[in-house]
Amino acid sequence: MLDQIAPSPDAVPSARRPADWIWRRALPHYPDTFPRYTYLAITVLATIVLYYELYVPGAVATKIIQDLGFSFTQFVMASVVGNLVGAFGSLAAGLADRWGRANLVVYGLFVTAAIVLFGLPNAHSVVLYFVLFALLSVVEGIMLVATPALIRDFSPQLGRASAMSFWTMGPVLGSLVVTEVSSHTLDAHPAWRFQFYVCGIIGFVVAAIAFVGLRELSPALRDQLMVSLRDRELIEARAAGLNVEEALQNQWRRLLKLDVVGPAFGVSMFLFFYYIAVGFFVVYFVTVFGYSEARANALANWYWAANAITLLVAGVLSDRIRVRKPFMVVGAVINLAATGVFAAMATHPGTTYYQFALVMAISAFGLGLAYCAWMAAFTETVERHNPAATATGLAIWGWTVRIVVTVSLFAFTFAVTATSTLVDQGSRVSAIVEEYPQQVATISAVSPQTLAALKVNPADPAAGAAAVQQLVRAGLATDPTSAITRLRQLSTNPVPPADLEYLGAHAADVKQAQHDNPRQWQLWWWVCFAAELLFIPFIFVMSGRWSPRKAREDAERHEALVQQGLSELHSEPAQ
Repeated sequence: MLDQIAPSPDAVPSARRPADWIWRRALPHYPDTFPRYTYLAITVLATIVLYYELYVPGAVATKIIQDLGFSFTQFVMASVVGNLVGAFGSLAAGLADRWGRANLVVYGLFVTAAIVLFGLPNAHSVVLYFVLFALLSVVEGIMLVATPALIRDFSPQLGRASAMSFWTMGPVLGSLVVTEVSSHTLDAHPAWRFQFYVCGIIGFVVAAIAFVGLRELSPALRDQLMVSLRDRELIEARAAGLNVEEALQNQWRRLLKLDVVGPAFGVSMFLFFYYIAVGFFVVYFVTVFGYSEARANALANWYWAANAITLLVAGVLSDRIRVRKPFMVVGAVINLAATGVFAAMATHPGTTYYQFALVMAISAFGLGLAYCAWMAAFTETVERHNPAATATGLAIWGWTVRIVVTVSLFAFTFAVTATSTLVDQGSRVSAIVEEYPQQVATISAVSPQTLAALKVNPADPAAGAAAVQQLVRAGLATDPTSAITRLRQLSTNPVPPADLEYLGAHAADVKQAQHDNPRQWQLWWWVCFAAELLFIPFIFVMSGRWSPRKAREDAERHEALVQQGLSELHSEPAQ
């Protein structure tokens, strides 16, 4: 394991100018515990803020749609385009094995903060919003690769699951910050731009922290396999003679294997439910169950909080017993069961807030259990092929995830067409009904022919008698007198012609969409269930043991090799 990369003579680093730290962030030695944890913490903080910035539109989706004149389908397509271009940002970030990771993160944070604080809130057209969100997604795609690569560099394999659990908390805590901030501020600050201002300011603060404090390992250090911290002395000794260019040759060809590409595809399918959760949980609960945006965001807090806690616990446990695959299997089964129950709930309008919270928390528990173990196992699988190609392996994963998200969101728009109707027309129909409830109820109960006759001649006895009979039959009047009173409201306080025309054009569609919407969402949740099943077969091709005993024996053999290597290293001057 210690001899996976052959050393060769290397040039002595050139002298640096005082200002070089702004760009040249490579460390010549493996850092001690405190600075190492500092670099890890900054990387995790950067990831949290990045996903806070990426997911904040989902918290105020219905407001953005109404204000900018989006259709719901167009809003989803903004995410489709964003993920598509982000996929190629991830692919380009594979060059981080040559260029390094830290600068991609530091300067990426400044770009995303500027887009969120200054760009998107001032996007007053659909086209400009599309362009800015696509740019945000490209940078996110790059950082999706660079940040876990940094986490891998600073974490040996025996602590990899714990480290990756912290990284995985980035998207989760980013989502939690979105729902937490929005659920506590939307009532006081209903304008959607306020959420972007808060997010953008936080983004610049974290970018400044990363600018000052983030560093990375030099290529010769990071391009080696590190199983435990005891490897440090050997790795630093070998780094002096490591030929980095040779280690980076043919890295794409060496990684396009079933045990790398297959798991990348499998975990992308496993995240089908998550993709919709981060972007459209609010829309789901608003359109299907009538929740306010603040209440829907508060409910989502249960999902993200449970996921974050699970990631921490699962990472520590996986490292302690030194296996990954059992965690993936158990987590996948739990998540599948919860997804099935959640799908069944879609057509049960009596489901309570806390019933949803319980099922969502169980789903998040299964996701966290499987995903942090998967991240550790995936980086270890890449290292088995070539430790110098970590970013390349993560680029393959990042590209695959973004392409799958693109396809899934595109399919989503065809699966939940009723939601588009409810978001696009339902709000105005509801507003009209709320302002003129009696009149709209009367118009709905009386036939169009009868209403037309009364409009021509309000004293028409046949039309009047028919209208009274229809109102009594609909339960809106108990006798002719109360029916006539309702009919008079149509002339004393009429619905404006433009609103009447809008109701005539869309009320029937909205009513049908209200009927269809729960079943369409239920179908989509079952699609997510089927996609999650595809995760399980690819667990078996990844690196790592199933048995904790065998994993412990592997670690003991590695420790013996390290001891032998250190003994040889320390005896060299005496020879």
